[in-house]
Amino acid sequence: MQNELYGMARSLLNNDNDCADAIQEAILKAYKGITKLREQAYFRTWMFRILIRECQTIYRIKKKVSPMDNLPEQGVATALPDWDLQSAVDRLGEPLRTLVKLHYFADMPLGRIAETMEVSEGTLKSRLHRARRQLAKRLNVSEERGGIDYELR
Repeated sequence: MQNELYGMARSLLNNDNDCADAIQEAILKAYKGITKLREQAYFRTWMFRILIRECQTIYRIKKKVSPMDNLPEQGVATALPDWDLQSAVDRLGEPLRTLVKLHYFADMPLGRIAETMEVSEGTLKSRLHRARRQLAKRLNVSEERGGIDYELR
């Protein structure tokens, strides 16, 4: 389960130290609140929900840091398209951002996300559609001279 917790945290946060902090806080909160868990069979889902909330808290705190701080030192020119996409995803509202990161970046199936976030798959599909529309507006992707031109709006 440790690897799965790390994978979940890594899909939501960009920094290993932040991931470790989120996991540690989530485990502490789970330990303190274990008596609130009604069904032992739901421990995994409950634990992931706690971790997602911790990641969201850390993300909100770190959001105030300049986005340029997250660019790699080497190969900045080649990293810009990925950075643009990451920046556009980071600008989505909370439920959409988390959903996009879990589904597309962490390759988590919608059924598992629905269980973890406690919403129906239909709701998630609707949110994914809305997120893709918002990303399409923010990222102008057009083919020019055989390549792809990314423009962040």
